[in-house]
Amino acid sequence: MNVLVVFIALAVFLFLAAFLTKRRFGLLGLALAAGATLSMLWIDEAGELVAMIGLFPISPLTNAVTLGLLVLLPAILLLFHGYSYKRLPGRIIGATLFTLLALAFLVDPLQFALQLDGVGGTVYRWLQEYKDVIIGLGMVIAVVDLFLTKPAPAPEKKGKH
Repeated sequence: MNVLVVFIALAVFLFLAAFLTKRRFGLLGLALAAGATLSMLWIDEAGELVAMIGLFPISPLTNAVTLGLLVLLPAILLLFHGYSYKRLPGRIIGATLFTLLALAFLVDPLQFALQLDGVGGTVYRWLQEYKDVIIGLGMVIAVVDLFLTKPAPAPEKKGKH
């Protein structure tokens, strides 16, 4: 049950963050991909760096949390800047896609920290099995969303007279 509670709490947090900030999925999805790339590059050093700083002792949980934060950090930063949805259906769809993609990217870091048994283990195995499909489709949808995003019109300059 432990893994299920963590996934539900993460899903609620991620959905609410994307929904309340009204940010478009395209840029957030690509930011998740950038964060996942960073976490894979620093997979060995991330936990050790946090332990050397003295924030937490070195453990599998420290490494998993650090890698998870590396995945989410670029997207969290972009939650406060960028294009936004104007209508409620777009906000709901965008937040749902962001949540599902973020959970797919977090499957690997979380396996080091959570007990994978019971219903939670079943949910984890399902996400692990379909992770590549979710990430692939998510990236395609993110790029399409970027192409559909229209920039805000530039403000007109007022003349001197």
